[in-house]
Amino acid sequence: MNKSKPFELLSVRFGISRESAKYFLTRVQKSFKTEKPPHQLILEFIEEKRFESLPRPYDVARLMHEADVWPHPMQSEPPTPLDEEDRYAE
Repeated sequence: MNKSKPFELLSVRFGISRESAKYFLTRVQKSFKTEKPPHQLILEFIEEKRFESLPRPYDVARLMHEADVWPHPMQSEPPTPLDEEDRYAE
């Protein structure tokens, strides 16, 4: 039986730190209003989708919601940071 925690597996799968993996899973959970999906379910969904790179947390939550994997109400999508204007452009 595998004793690894979901954030450890996510860390290895995408080559990110354990802290970043924990943060990512928490951000996916926070994309939902009240009921939060367990980390294990999020990890299983990510593995099933076979993402080549780690998507944005809200995108994972949205896909889970659309696939009825976790059909609970979602928060509104967080704003996407815009690229800063190039201050040195002529």
